[in-house]
Amino acid sequence: MRAGYTRQDLLSDLIAGVTVGLVALPLLVILLVAAPLARFIPLATLAAILFVVAYNMSEWREVKTILKLSKADIIVWVMTFALTVLADLTVAVEIGMLFAALLYIYRVSQTTTVAPVTEEYIEDGRPHTLQDKLLPPYVLVLRIHGPFLFGATEKLSEATLNVDSLPPVVILRLRNMTAIDATGLHELEKLSERLRATGRTLRLCGARSQPEELLRQSTFLQSLGEENMLPHVEAALSRAREVFEGRVANPNVTKAIYQA
Repeated sequence: MRAGYTRQDLLSDLIAGVTVGLVALPLLVILLVAAPLARFIPLATLAAILFVVAYNMSEWREVKTILKLSKADIIVWVMTFALTVLADLTVAVEIGMLFAALLYIYRVSQTTTVAPVTEEYIEDGRPHTLQDKLLPPYVLVLRIHGPFLFGATEKLSEATLNVDSLPPVVILRLRNMTAIDATGLHELEKLSERLRATGRTLRLCGARSQPEELLRQSTFLQSLGEENMLPHVEAALSRAREVFEGRVANPNVTKAIYQA
């Protein structure tokens, strides 16, 4: 099996290399022939071209989303943006990465808690446990354990790579997700969009205080739906049962996916 995958990867790399060569060769010819003519292009035209390129690269539509994040995230973004304009791109990236790393360390340290185990704590935790729950075949429960910050978000993409093989309802259990940042939030948004595009639905449950606060500050919860943000896995399974049994809208789509 591993050898088969290796041959497939080598073939893909070979095809990619040939494709790049076929594209690069005409560009090289154009560059060698037309480069001397570049001096005849008016500077005003070049300035307009650079302006359009910078406008398309700025992704200004994301600014609205960034401004709804925590103050620390906004400060890091503003500082990196300002250094890009006032200093140098390399300096801005270095300083931005440095402060992002410090922010990461701070958030991880804030997730550590020490508290006594009480009867109330045990009772509050019962709806979150899966040991006494029956998972129906039309539900997949995924759990995130630990901080879901930049550098770790690709694990969710790897776990849900083949969306077509997933059941109609996917529950993301956040009980043990201690922290999340803008990168993790963006990954959740991408997962929700991928599932929605194939007629599947996403449920979030058991979010702790920091992740829940960030989720509610963003626009993601609006697109996901407040009814799909559940307090614990017991409520999420009940909600999934309602969807599948047809007590909410579009039950036929869900059943069709499951039967396929």
